[in-house]
Amino acid sequence: MINFNPLQLFQTKGKIKKVFREAKASYLNRIRFAVGMFYFGMGLSFATWASRIPDIKTALHLTEGDLGSILFALPMGQLLIMPFSGKMVTKFGSHRILIFSLIMYVLCLANLGLAGTGLELSLGLFLFGLFGNLANIAVNTQGVYTEVLFKKTIMSSFHGMWSFAGFTGALVGLGMLALHLSPLHHFLIVGGIVILMVVFNFKFLIRAKEKIKNKTNEKKKLFTKPDSALLWLGVIGFCSMASEGVMFDWSGVYFKDIVQAPGPLVVLGYTSFMIMMASGRFLGDGLINKFGRERVMQISGVMISAGLFTAVFLPYIIPCTIAFMAVGLGVATIVPTVYSMAGKNPTVPPGEALTIVSSVSFLGFLMGPPVIGHIAQNFGLQFSFAFIGIFGVLIAFMVSKIRTND
Repeated sequence: MINFNPLQLFQTKGKIKKVFREAKASYLNRIRFAVGMFYFGMGLSFATWASRIPDIKTALHLTEGDLGSILFALPMGQLLIMPFSGKMVTKFGSHRILIFSLIMYVLCLANLGLAGTGLELSLGLFLFGLFGNLANIAVNTQGVYTEVLFKKTIMSSFHGMWSFAGFTGALVGLGMLALHLSPLHHFLIVGGIVILMVVFNFKFLIRAKEKIKNKTNEKKKLFTKPDSALLWLGVIGFCSMASEGVMFDWSGVYFKDIVQAPGPLVVLGYTSFMIMMASGRFLGDGLINKFGRERVMQISGVMISAGLFTAVFLPYIIPCTIAFMAVGLGVATIVPTVYSMAGKNPTVPPGEALTIVSSVSFLGFLMGPPVIGHIAQNFGLQFSFAFIGIFGVLIAFMVSKIRTND
């Protein structure tokens, strides 16, 4: 075992003789590229599934209510694995868990194309969520390790790869529809591409395993409450991802029903949001390194609120497009920053810290849209967007409650 990390966060073993901080910049960049491709593969897989939901709904003759109930199987799978994913990453190493879970993730994606009944689709989504959460913890642990090697913030660019993959997945989905390919064939093609990404990049993952100094103490602390800083980070992530999830699922509906955008312009809100979120993530690292995490996160929270409130009070196509762009920029850096800070927590191993924070955060992404749907049904869609707008203000307030360690 070679202890190469100056922060003593992890150990590695393998063929590399020199410590990573002495490695050539070209090799470090190859590691960064490899980790980025794993983020891309995960985003592409999720976007591929999302792009064919309407077709699967039609093929299985599902009502909106049936589909809504079935979609809850995905977060249920994530909830099941949450207590174990961080411990598995800590015990077996994030590189091993990432390779295994991403391969299983794309196999589960292909399996969704085979579903012939609502029950089969529910079981497939349950497994899809389970391996998705496991891959999420492992890939973000790799992101934290890589960021340590570069000695600067690069986590936003990794999440930018996920966002770019989501945009790519949507375009590929349109192409597959134009070719009249079934969801199964679509999923198999994308799955094969992701498997090739794994094959060409797995050797460059950081082979690391957490150091557990005292196994007896580890058992004693198994059921103690999480570090308070991690809980604050989780709540901040929840607010950001709830805003992000609402934009994913409801921006098109908002432009159609409230803005009453004509024809193809219905997708303008979603497209503008996605472009600005991806752009913000690629630019976010530079802003954080220059201005600090706390200031960037506070401004981001204000942008989320300002964007959503603008869309509520000025429901016209140009103001709403600009507003959705502001929301995209606002959510861009918050989750990557939260994950980066969690992974460097001095008292909890990165894998377990990321499990706590990402689990709470991702619940916002999954649970926010259906909750907003119920609010919209009773009080109107504009009121529901105003409700989510409060989350941005909460983010700006809560950032002051944690130490950012800039």
